[in-house]
Amino acid sequence: MIEVTGVVWVKSSYSQSGGACVEWAPSEAARLGVVPVRDSTDPEGGALAFGRGAWQAFVAGVQAGEFGTN
Repeated sequence: MIEVTGVVWVKSSYSQSGGACVEWAPSEAARLGVVPVRDSTDPEGGALAFGRGAWQAFVAGVQAGEFGTN
């Protein structure tokens, strides 16, 4: 388990206004070597941690439109 309290979370630029947003902690990604990701609607609900390669592949897929618009 990783500790991600007291960090700066950044909301995804792909998030729609009004809710369901993904947030990540870039400073923790640099410090821990993994990318912490959480649901902005449940900030106390915990975070998932992805390896940098997996996160980069996911972001590239989003940018390429591989996941649709829903």
